[in-house]
This record gives sequence, structure tokens and C-alpha cells, in this order.
Amino acid sequence: MSTRTAPGAIAWAVSLNTFPYIAVPAYWIFGRNKFQGYVTARQLVEEELVRVAPETRAHVEEFMVSHEELTPGLRMVDTLTDMPFTTGNDVELLIDGDTTFKSILEGIEAASEYVLFQFYIIKDDEIGSEIKDLLIRKAGEGVRVLFLYDEIGSSKLSREYREELQRAGVEVSAFNTTQGHRNRFQLNFRNHRKIVVVDGHEAWIGGHNVGDEYLGKDPKFGHWRDTHVRLEGPAVIGAQISFAEDWYWATRRKPDIDWLPDPSGTSDRKMLVIPTSPADARETASLMFIQAISGARKRVWIASPYFVPDEGVLKALELADLRGVDVRVLIPDKPDHMLVYLAAFTFMDELSNTDIGFYRYTGGFLHQKVVLVDDHIAVVGTANLDNRSLRLNFEVSALVVDPPFAGEVAAMLEEDFAHSRKMRPGEFREKPFWFQFAARVARLTAPIL
Repeated sequence: MSTRTAPGAIAWAVSLNTFPYIAVPAYWIFGRNKFQGYVTARQLVEEELVRVAPETRAHVEEFMVSHEELTPGLRMVDTLTDMPFTTGNDVELLIDGDTTFKSILEGIEAASEYVLFQFYIIKDDEIGSEIKDLLIRKAGEGVRVLFLYDEIGSSKLSREYREELQRAGVEVSAFNTTQGHRNRFQLNFRNHRKIVVVDGHEAWIGGHNVGDEYLGKDPKFGHWRDTHVRLEGPAVIGAQISFAEDWYWATRRKPDIDWLPDPSGTSDRKMLVIPTSPADARETASLMFIQAISGARKRVWIASPYFVPDEGVLKALELADLRGVDVRVLIPDKPDHMLVYLAAFTFMDELSNTDIGFYRYTGGFLHQKVVLVDDHIAVVGTANLDNRSLRLNFEVSALVVDPPFAGEVAAMLEEDFAHSRKMRPGEFREKPFWFQFAARVARLTAPIL
């Protein structure tokens, strides 16, 4: 009755009637396309903002960018997300794990009031232990620490790790996707966000999870190519709102945090933090990608570990190519999920009659999620270009409208292209029959990848 597409409805109908003993349990887990109950968490956070509105609103409005100052495309994003663009921000591009974790650890070290810490994957390894020890020490100094993880992504996180944090006074919670009788089978929805906020003044958003492989220490993948950003300014409130909604959903407690915007003293960049989720009224992540591609006039470069787009994104890419836009898609040459790796070939083959450049990163494993539009817009976040991020995951992205920062991102991607190989048109059709067959079968699983 509510499956998103006609092919999806047909696939489920055939499966449920052909092999019901397998398909019915699968439908309970994978068939749902809307996350139930999360809107309540949003409402409670909004009530909290209203409660402090008298002292907060005037400060926020001082930095809000009016619709008249935005292009139609940016105005659409502002309206779609119900989050305002703000000025008075600064952003630092953090390339790869050493730089990212150094910055995060230094930020937590400087915390005096609170730390909001949220990751999809957290591992009890060298970097995980270093972060745990620091959070324990900060909690001992009287800093409030809220620690949120996804129970699927962090399924291997030990009980001892969590209990050690709790004994030190850290508030620890899983996202609790399956809470409530209507949600007991919601295993297909994941909280894929990676957010750190310190004292309401700084925030970190990007592709890294907490694990040694993100520092390039996994011999299977070698160098791990990833990107994060550090934010300062009123945009940090957007990251706090995202965390507060997730925290309330998980714990039914509103976090005690500072909602007053703190402008950067060094920069005045326009920025918007965009949380997206399967509880959104519209498919926010998909529409965001489509608008970014549709609004490009000179170039749109996309870096993503997975390329399993929906029909709307495919058509937007094709139309951008027809407009003469320099369209490039950077993906890994080395797979970490075989089904996604295989399925991507069929989508690239579908666009083989265009001038879109598909580049495979050969300098290690590419995991960054970055979009560059023309010479002034850059997006860094957690959303991959696949159905899971577009519709099933809770994601967050930082959209920066600033030519100098876009120039930094362009230079970073140029360096990545230099360590990549450009795929040849028709490369997929040169593969043996078994590979093409496996890729076509893998594409059938795209709705749940």
C-alpha cells in the first residue's frame, strides 16, 4: 500500500506470494520506508527551543540569511530542511584520520561545559580507547558528556567499554531504533550520523567513524581516504538540534545544552547544517542531491564510497551533462561491500553514453562524502550516494556557501583525481558474463543496500 515505487511494490508482491516464509520476515525488517515515532522527538526539541526563545531568537535572527539573499536553489534547501542559513561561521577542512581525530581530541580536551559525542561505528581499539579515556577524564572534571551510538553499526562495541564510561559519569545510550511495539522490526533504519559538539561553540561532522581503520591501520584497506569538517559559529546550533532529537528519541530525556549562537571571531561564511532522516515529510537527502546537481552551471563533483543512486539522481546527472556541466563521480577502486560494488557498475553503464567522468580512487579506500558545485558551494557530511543514505539512514551534512572554502575542496578533490583511474566507456560490458550477471542481481537489492 505504501511502497515508494511500482517496481518495489511488484517485487514485494511477487516475493511474498512466491516464498512467503522468507519474504514475510524480510518485509518486517526491510519493507518499511518510514521511521515511526521520531516526529515526537522533534516536537520535544522544538518545545525546548521555544522555551528558551525569548533569550535566543534575537541572537539567532541576527545571523540568519534572508531568502532574498539566497539563490532559488539555496532557498529551496533552506525551506526543505526548515533550518536557516546563517552567517558568522567558520569552517576547517579536515583531510583524513590523523588530522580529523587530532582536531576532535583537541576540541574535547578544551571542553568546559559539555561534549555531545555521536558516531555510527565506535570500536574498542587504539583510537576508541584514547577517546574513551579522554571522555572519562573530562567527565571527572565536571564536564557533561553525552555518548550516543548506533546499536547496529557499533554491534561489536563491548559492554565493558560502555560500563567504564557510565561508571565515570558519562551518559551512554544506543540510538534504540527498535523501541516501541510498532518499531520492533525496524532493523533496516540506521543512525549513520557522526557529530561531536563542544560547549555549543564547535562541531565536527564528516565521514569518519571511530576505529583504527579510519587512521589507515587496517592492512586490508591501507590508506583510508576520508573527510571531516570543523565548524564554528551559529551553524553549530544545527548540529546540536540534530543530536538533541536523536538523544531524546533514544533516552526520552532532553539534553541540557546551550542554545545561544556563538559567532566565529575569524570568519563570516554562510553555512547550513542539514539533518536528514526516514522520518522527514519529504525525501530530504535525495532532493538535496538532485538540487545540487540540477543547480550546477560549471561543475558538480561528487565523492562517495557507493554509487547506487535513485532514478531522480540519475536523470539529474544526465541533464547536467547535457547542459555541458563538468560532472565527475569519484568512487573507490577497492570495495568494502561487494553487493554495492557490483550494483554500481550497472548504474555507471546506464550513463555510459554521456560525458560523465567516473573515477576510481586507487590510493587506498575512499570513504569521504563530498559534493562540490561550481566555485562556491561545498557539502561535507555522512550521506552516501545510495538508497540507504537517501531514504533509510539518519544522516547529517554541512553545506558551505563560500568560494575560498569551495576552492579548498576543489584542490583536495583534484589531488584525489590524480590518485585515481578514469573508467573507460563500456568497461562494464567488457567484463565476463558471470560478472555482469552478478551485478544485475546485485542491483535488485539496491532498495535495501
